[in-house]
Amino acid sequence: MDYRECAHVVEEYHRVRGNGRHFPELLAALGHPERALRGMQVVGTNGKGSTCAFAVAALNGMGLRVGSMPSPHLQEPRERIRVDGVPVSEEEYAAACTEAVDAIRATGLAYNASSLHAAAAAAHFRRAGVELVAAEANIGGQRTVVRKFGLDVKVLTGVGLDHTERLGESEAEIARAKVGATVDGDHVLLGRLSAEAAAAASEVLAGHAGLTVWRLGREILVEARDGGPGGAPLVDVRTPLGVHRDLVCTLPGVHQYDNLALAVAGVDALVQRGHVPAYRDERLRAGLATTRWPGRLELVASARVGQWSGRVLLDGATNVQGLATVAPEIARHARAVDRVPPVVVFGVMREKPAARMLAALPVEWPVVMTRSGSGDAADPAALFALRTAAGAARSDCVEPDVTAALGRAGKLAGEGGLVVVLGSHKLVGEARTALGLAPA
Repeated sequence: MDYRECAHVVEEYHRVRGNGRHFPELLAALGHPERALRGMQVVGTNGKGSTCAFAVAALNGMGLRVGSMPSPHLQEPRERIRVDGVPVSEEEYAAACTEAVDAIRATGLAYNASSLHAAAAAAHFRRAGVELVAAEANIGGQRTVVRKFGLDVKVLTGVGLDHTERLGESEAEIARAKVGATVDGDHVLLGRLSAEAAAAASEVLAGHAGLTVWRLGREILVEARDGGPGGAPLVDVRTPLGVHRDLVCTLPGVHQYDNLALAVAGVDALVQRGHVPAYRDERLRAGLATTRWPGRLELVASARVGQWSGRVLLDGATNVQGLATVAPEIARHARAVDRVPPVVVFGVMREKPAARMLAALPVEWPVVMTRSGSGDAADPAALFALRTAAGAARSDCVEPDVTAALGRAGKLAGEGGLVVVLGSHKLVGEARTALGLAPA
């Protein structure tokens, strides 16, 4: 298959429901490419992609080749398979996808898109000679197919109420689902958790033998201060292996300090496990300073849509916790130039708690309701009704097309104003394409 054919086939698999229980059979049909892999598996409600991006950059700084498999993609499916943080080419993606699809057909079993992407990534890593991976679990932990890769460093970034229909209605249930990926002998890293989630996680971990557990705020400590290049913060991270000072945090937002700390602790866990060699801190610093992660408080400082030019801030905040986290950063961007409220382009998937997400936005921020091209996207007219019921700004409106929504938001923001795209990774990806940004 060529790249276009593969993209079409992947869309078909997105319509297949399944929990990945047959994934071991698929790996066997591929000749078990996962057996060569070592590294970390990252789960959590938010922060998985950023933590993996930090970890990949850090390991690259040590001269190591690293595979990663973020989910979902923003603009093109090939973004889901990366080597050293760079998406594979169309030809490489097509080869890996074809290998995975052939293996799926050989098993005669039903698989969903998550299984297809994970199998394709493992096949490509084998072909490219990549054995070290930072694998992001798309949803949950106990049921994620990447659990079958057997990676023995497990990272939980945090827990929030998202995907409740699959994972549970409370933080305790969701924590159990995510920590459920743990097996005896693992090295487990826990991010900041509520008391409810921490108790549930401890309960699950108590059922396993031979674990090493590091917790953010206990075994892992982080401090940040100003003074980095270009105004970037400097971060110190302490783990049981030592103190790593003056690490540049290139990703914006104070929440990224914790993600950076978990990534560094994950690297130290890999060292302790013997998966990567001991390193010098200057190499860690150099690698982390190259970290980039598109669509997460990504500022396009000189954007143009039609006749409008100004700033566009892109963030794939897909749940209430994510929106509450980035809202202060958005306000800071707005105050930095003209103190005029930002204009939000907002769209979500139907399964998301849209009313609560809209309620997390200040009422004085105008919102242009829109939708991505996904068949699972919520109706923007329904979003407008929710916003109106909660007390909307007078300039709130509906634009079903993403490009038109950006143009409308630009007019509301005024020349040089700030437009913010929020609510869905798919929406952010379509906005990046409309702004002329290449997949990254």
